[in-house]
Amino acid sequence: FTSLLHLPGASEEVAPPVQQCFMVPKKEINVVSDMAKWRRSQAYADYMGFILTLNEGVRGKKLTCEYKVSESIEKLVALLDTLDRWIDETPPVDQPSRFGNKAFRTWYAKLDQEAEKLVSAVIPKHLADAAPEVAVYLKESVGNSTRIDYGTGHEAAFAAFLCCLCKIGVLRVDDQMAIVFKVFNRYLEVMRKLQKTYRMEPAGSQGVWGLDDFQFLPFIWGSSQLIDHPSLEPRHFLDEKAVNENHKDFMFLECILFITEMKTGPFAEHSNQLWNISAVPSWSKINQGLIRMYKAECLEKFPVIQHFKFGSLLPIQPVTS
Repeated sequence: FTSLLHLPGASEEVAPPVQQCFMVPKKEINVVSDMAKWRRSQAYADYMGFILTLNEGVRGKKLTCEYKVSESIEKLVALLDTLDRWIDETPPVDQPSRFGNKAFRTWYAKLDQEAEKLVSAVIPKHLADAAPEVAVYLKESVGNSTRIDYGTGHEAAFAAFLCCLCKIGVLRVDDQMAIVFKVFNRYLEVMRKLQKTYRMEPAGSQGVWGLDDFQFLPFIWGSSQLIDHPSLEPRHFLDEKAVNENHKDFMFLECILFITEMKTGPFAEHSNQLWNISAVPSWSKINQGLIRMYKAECLEKFPVIQHFKFGSLLPIQPVTS
């Protein structure tokens, strides 16, 4: 899977081949029968390879451990800090309905306008042509401005955004831990702030039967972090004390903390799937199970994937290798 992070230009300081023709990504999955095209596509293979590479990269590691932070990583964090600042500058408006605050549309319009500029600040000059293509995934990653909702399809767009940056050599193989712990974790913080501030609806959530209203990937990578942990077992994530003491080290527990802040009532009732998972004996079993569930519940679901966009970096063409 690491082949993705070993592309031309990914390790040596050379400009990638110039013949790359970038394009603005577009929808290709229009009817349910198109899903077969997606499953066979280079995009699916690269996307899944990327998720699994990072899954291995963070295995057994704490959020607070030491890892390399490259200039590209710093620039991505700065981009996310900008999105965060815009939330502060765009307070919710008074409106009759409690959910879906319309100020989100104002916030989103700013991103829509500035996305290419934000991306251009992250990528080197010789790759400037890639900005319009990569920026599409950034815009798709923060929720839907018409419905004012957010879900795992938007989260997948952010992972696709990072995957594209790997494919053009902006992110490299030794950035793996920082991609998850610094960039993706900061993204989660900003998304939680968006969800809280604008009371966003969960997109395509299966309610109590889904894993979580908004996110999926931090549970995969977060369970990988906990593999072979000397004392924290899966049952401990239902224990408030264990969560409070360890959430800063582990993404999975940070997610649990957010759920308990946002929801009331017994955990078994509002998050039944997660409650069931707590009975699984090992984190590695949970990790494998969540990867299977992610494929089945997110990547194989037409309502999620119909919104995914394909370009030159994540092509709809069938896998070649």
